[in-house]
This record gives sequence, structure tokens and C-alpha cells, in this order.
Amino acid sequence: MSEATLPDAAGPPAPKVAPPVSARPAREVIYRHSLIVRLTHWINVLAISLLIMSGAQIFNAHPALYWGQYGADADKPVIELGARNTPHGLQGVTQVGDLRFNTTGVLGVSGPPGQQEIRGFPGWLTVPSNRDLATGRHWHFFFAWLFVINGLIYLLFGLLSGHFVRDVAPARDQIGPRHILGSIWDHIRLRHPTGAEAKRYNILQKLAYIAMIFVVLPLMIGTGLTMSPGFDSVAPWLLTLFGGRQSARTIHFICANLIVLFVLVHVVEVFLAGAVNEVRSMITGRYVVPKGHAS
Repeated sequence: MSEATLPDAAGPPAPKVAPPVSARPAREVIYRHSLIVRLTHWINVLAISLLIMSGAQIFNAHPALYWGQYGADADKPVIELGARNTPHGLQGVTQVGDLRFNTTGVLGVSGPPGQQEIRGFPGWLTVPSNRDLATGRHWHFFFAWLFVINGLIYLLFGLLSGHFVRDVAPARDQIGPRHILGSIWDHIRLRHPTGAEAKRYNILQKLAYIAMIFVVLPLMIGTGLTMSPGFDSVAPWLLTLFGGRQSARTIHFICANLIVLFVLVHVVEVFLAGAVNEVRSMITGRYVVPKGHAS
């Protein structure tokens, strides 16, 4: 047999064979959220949504905020959603201190061309959508108490079950500028924890939850009660604590916007980390741990 007819010693390339199912890495599923955490979470979603929308309805009755006792600084609002006439028609103006912004179509003046109306927040953001202060107050007070009761249940559960210590309090290895800055850098690069790190909240999540649970929400509730004349008769010291009813209203508004910002960031992070996995874990409690490494 000549050299030209000799078969190739190496032979044809071997076909790629998929490893048996038993040899593939198993998907790791953990029980991440307890029933109480899931129930209170979804009740909060409903309550906060209706509180923001009914609160916008109430704010529209007088779309301006002041600092100090009402009257002394009535002509110097800290924040105001207003309107002014121009040669081109109505213009929405949002004023923050001495700064003014044209917010026509969203704040101050909203509605389709030819049907624009002067109102702080647009109708699609308020409950009800038409001007109805009395109904807005009913919605707001109902969901405010639902929110408070739901929050107390979550707080009591978190303290008795160890949820706060186990899941919310930063672990020793998460404390320190190096770890916090590293987590910030990972978020900037849109990188999320995987493997063992994905089984717990990262340090930025924990700090945000702590700020919301123990700072912003208590301020929200305290200032809300301060704006109630009936409650002021029971606890007049609240007026002194918050510097008057108008200052309490301003703090209440700022806290509401911080909650909106928190929710928006939370929703964006859910989509970036995997919406199906994240939402499913808050419905069933079970979470599929992403494989790999965050670095």
C-alpha cells in the first residue's frame, strides 16, 4: 500500500458528546423569603402605591410646601408646583427654593393641548384622577393605617424570628470601606453577586433597608400624625419635635419622594438581577442561586 493511500493516523475528529445529566452541575435552589416576609412585601406594594397616588391628590389642594409655622413664611414656599401665563399659553413652573424649572405637561400644568389645566400633579398620578380632596383623604387614611399595621407585623416578626439579625444586619465581612466601595463599583458595572454571595443581601441592599425601616418610615409616620389636629391634642410634643405642622408636611413630602426613589431603584435592580427569578422568589419563597463569581 502506497503512502498516499494510508489512512490518517489521527482519524476524523471525535463527535462532541454532551455529559450525562447526572454529571451536569445541579441547579441550587434555596428558600429565601418566609411567608410573612412575602405577604407583608406585597401588602406594602399595594399600600405604598395607593398612598403615593392619594397623597398626590391631597397635595394638589395646596401644591406648596413651607418650613416653620404657617403664616410667617407663607409667601416663601420651599417647594411649589404652580403655573403662569405666557404669550404661548399656560406654563407649568416647579420652584425649589430660588430655582425655577419649566415642567409644563407634567407638574404645574398638565393635560393634552387645548385641554390643559392647572394642577400640581397630573391626573394619571392621583387617586381619584379628578379633583376630589375628600375621597383622596379617605383613600390615604385607610391605606396609611393598613401600611402601619402591616409594618408592625413585619417589625414584630423580624425581631422575634431573628430575620433582622440574620438577613438585614450587615455581616462582619461586609463592614468596611473596602467592601462597601467594592459593592458600589460592582453596581456601577451592573454586576450582581453570584454563588454563595447571592444567598444573602449585599451591603448596599442592607444599608438601604435599614435606612428605610428605621429612619424614613418612622419619619413618614411621625410627620403624618403631626399633621392631624386630633392627634396633636393627644401628643402636642410632635409639633415641637418637627417644628410645626408645615415643617412636618415638608418632611413628609421629602420622605415620600425618598420612598419613590427607593422603589424605582429596587425595581431596576430586580430586572437587572433577573426579574423572573427575583419575582418568583417573592411569590414562592424559592430562589435559584446564580452560578459563577461576581468578580
